[in-house]
Amino acid sequence: MRANQRTIKKVVRLEGVGLHTGNSCTMEFHPAAADYGIRFVRRDLEGVPEIPALADFVTDISRGTTLSHNGASVHTVEHVLAAVVGLEIDNLRIELTANEPPVGDGSATPYVDSLLSAEFEEQDAPRGYLVIDSTISYSNEEKGVEIVALPLPNDYRMTVMVDYNNPALGSQHTGLFSLEKEFITDFAPSRTFCFLHEVEMLRDQGLIKGGNLDNAIVIVDGNPTQATIDALTKRLGLEGSVILGQHGTLNNKPLRFKNEPARHKLLDLLGDLALVGAPIQAQILAARPGHASNVEFAKKLRTILKKKKHLKKYTPGAPIFDITAIERIMPHRYPFLLVDRILELDLEPGAERIVGIKNVTYNEPFFTGHFPGNPIMPGVLILEAMAQTGGMLMLGSLGDPSSKLVYFMAIDKAKFRKPVTPGDQLVFEVKLIRNRGKSFQLSGQAFVDNQLVAEAELMAAIVDREEAK
Repeated sequence: MRANQRTIKKVVRLEGVGLHTGNSCTMEFHPAAADYGIRFVRRDLEGVPEIPALADFVTDISRGTTLSHNGASVHTVEHVLAAVVGLEIDNLRIELTANEPPVGDGSATPYVDSLLSAEFEEQDAPRGYLVIDSTISYSNEEKGVEIVALPLPNDYRMTVMVDYNNPALGSQHTGLFSLEKEFITDFAPSRTFCFLHEVEMLRDQGLIKGGNLDNAIVIVDGNPTQATIDALTKRLGLEGSVILGQHGTLNNKPLRFKNEPARHKLLDLLGDLALVGAPIQAQILAARPGHASNVEFAKKLRTILKKKKHLKKYTPGAPIFDITAIERIMPHRYPFLLVDRILELDLEPGAERIVGIKNVTYNEPFFTGHFPGNPIMPGVLILEAMAQTGGMLMLGSLGDPSSKLVYFMAIDKAKFRKPVTPGDQLVFEVKLIRNRGKSFQLSGQAFVDNQLVAEAELMAAIVDREEAK
């Protein structure tokens, strides 16, 4: 996979109508600086608002993915984004004169051809990959959807299975194993599709206003007569003759691939996962994906990306927090900063966990008055150090911890197993048990030489620093 970011060399333009809105639109692809990302720009609106292509800004998934920001929206972005990801473009400004890109022929090929004509320019900035290092999964039992991301160093692959219980399609699957070798020829040309029984319903919902038999495949389900098709054609205002084809599609339109619907579903997934905001290194397996599930999975991956970026921000070049990084996050200072280093921090949803250490020295100020001659670390300070470690876990999940404080509200089930004396190294393991929105329940244990010396359950809340004054 490429090491550096890239953009295009020159401005290129496409024109046409949007699939769902039917609005005429001119779309221009513009070069963009390193780390700009992918942004849609509504040139037709006052202030020329920009809409970042990120999962944070998804506002609708009705038969396509809609992004909105600062009062501006852009619909059906997935095919454009699939072209951008498929060509491994990192920075691009996409200017529009309406609220939906031109649909073209219903595939990603028109966008691919346009971007290829613009040529690519490598930039002097590294690509920041989201590297999946453990299995990430999403499921929707009601819809039978399963999406999984598996670790796959230095590569990005996708496998998709669909099953519509329709004789015209049956079960289909497809796999993309090389963006560079397969995307342009084997996946970009796959077109959007719908079933005949959906067409009238979609029109009644105010969708597919720009759809016709030249930019979408209509798959015939059931056993409609030609008279039924003619009546439907008249109600929908489709021009020309519409016939029941031998291929299971209207107008006998041949498929570009035997499994074109499955390939288009993979194309949609590729475009929706662009909303993570970084190129991905993983093997993606998806069963019956759709825009709603794609976006939910993209949000899950984006949460992981944000947390990894946060870790990198506070511990550049290392997977731990040293004392300098801890001081950037925690409000405590000597003699009440009781955590020296964070060894592990897992922010994966459902498995939040942190491991920190406290080196206990004879120079600790509390030893002069706590059991003089037989120094023992006060149990309440062991709990305080445990709580501070838990505070690092909670603050570590925030984008900007400098504006927040952690207040501990309760301690429960506290037990002290062995005394802690000078020369010991306390190792704290704290796990998140429950997140109740405004309050958090944590479970902590303290070890010396792998032996449990203390444990407790803690209740805490995150508050704004301004509110705490």
